[in-house]
Amino acid sequence: MAPVRDATLALGRALALCLVLVSLGGCSLLRIRDDTGVAPCEARIDRGVLPEWARAGFSEPDPAMPHAIGRAGDIVAILFGDPLSAPPALDRNNKILWVAKRIDGATDLRITAQRMDGSVALGQAVERTVAGGPGPSIVDLPVAGCWRLALAWGAVSDSLDLEYADPRPSSSP
Repeated sequence: MAPVRDATLALGRALALCLVLVSLGGCSLLRIRDDTGVAPCEARIDRGVLPEWARAGFSEPDPAMPHAIGRAGDIVAILFGDPLSAPPALDRNNKILWVAKRIDGATDLRITAQRMDGSVALGQAVERTVAGGPGPSIVDLPVAGCWRLALAWGAVSDSLDLEYADPRPSSSP
């Protein structure tokens, strides 16, 4: 009877693993990549509660703000200028508060931004610097679109995608 029980347990574990893998297919942990091996640009803005480690300075115990968490989970971009716009909107700034989960020999926050169309880079990358490391900033980018930001400060690096919209009214015929 023990071999049947062991086989049943093994089959149950295999089925559970298959269900977990299938369910992950729809989440952001598994991204569909094209033949270049590059994940498509996809700005994922969370409008819920900030991660616990990013709440310092907020008076509410569970502050909800538009934010994006880096792929490695080491930085969060809190979007005070939501939606971000390029060219910059006349009535507000593209204000981003960068909060790092860890600081290892902090230096300036160096941002290399590449506009993307899916997984294809468009034009030249642009560079921005936030003096003193992660903190408050205004990050203006030259044109609207999905931007992949490579972020580095001290010995830490992370990346995330942000969408910049065109604030000008569209002209329709």
